[in-house]
Amino acid sequence: MRILISADMEGATGVTWTDDVVPGSPQWQRFRGMFTGDVNAVLAGLYAAGATDVLVNEAHSSQRNLLLEDLDERARMLTGRHKPLSMMQGIDSGVDGVVFLGYHAGAGFDGVLSHTYLENQITGVWLDDVPASEGRLNSAMAAEYGVPVLLVSGDDQTCEDARDYAPDAELVQVKECVSRYAAICLPPARTARLLETGARESMALAGRAERTPGRHRIEVEFDASHLAQATAVIPTVEQTGTRRVAFEAPSMTEAMKAFKVVTAIAAGAVQGIYG
Repeated sequence: MRILISADMEGATGVTWTDDVVPGSPQWQRFRGMFTGDVNAVLAGLYAAGATDVLVNEAHSSQRNLLLEDLDERARMLTGRHKPLSMMQGIDSGVDGVVFLGYHAGAGFDGVLSHTYLENQITGVWLDDVPASEGRLNSAMAAEYGVPVLLVSGDDQTCEDARDYAPDAELVQVKECVSRYAAICLPPARTARLLETGARESMALAGRAERTPGRHRIEVEFDASHLAQATAVIPTVEQTGTRRVAFEAPSMTEAMKAFKVVTAIAAGAVQGIYG
């Protein structure tokens, strides 16, 4: 059994605010260890339940956050930018299941460090007219390759979101959201046990299913009109409102590639503190 872990950081044990996840800060250095601990706990559970090969894809920011020297030696780690499928790089390699570790709620929703791709310029994303977090977007790509979502970990809002887009997946809540920058957190020793148990039980879902390709539409709402104007110059992207753009693609893979372009252009159009 071959498994992919898509490892984001905002939903990792103890993380509650910007400095915990922004590369270079002392807090980031501290939480790199907890993040790696979460991954190792999931790896322990996956291997205990029969996984034979696990690829850990770093999915957060610089995608150079996990501590390779502390990683379970049985795993392989995909680190660094830039990857064609971004957070889901490796989903097309014949894996039998995917874990969404350290995920978070989407832009416009309650949740610790909630956002969708861009930290604060995007106020909402819709996939086929349904509000979409990174988890929902990534689960649609997994379905395109017939890969089941085995487990989702993060705060309580993340787990509630996942109940809709991955109803069969194991859910592991490592903290309870109080606000975007505050949470009731469990110590790493406790979250490690929860993550290992959840991963072990989630392996019952592993095994490729029927692929579900098809057209998809993504709509993005920004916090300022000039970001919609900037991204609307991309071929196939249409400005649908003062702060909104939308586009369609023949597959979820192509839709996510287009979404990456939209977010990159928007990020480049931000001007200082005015956004």
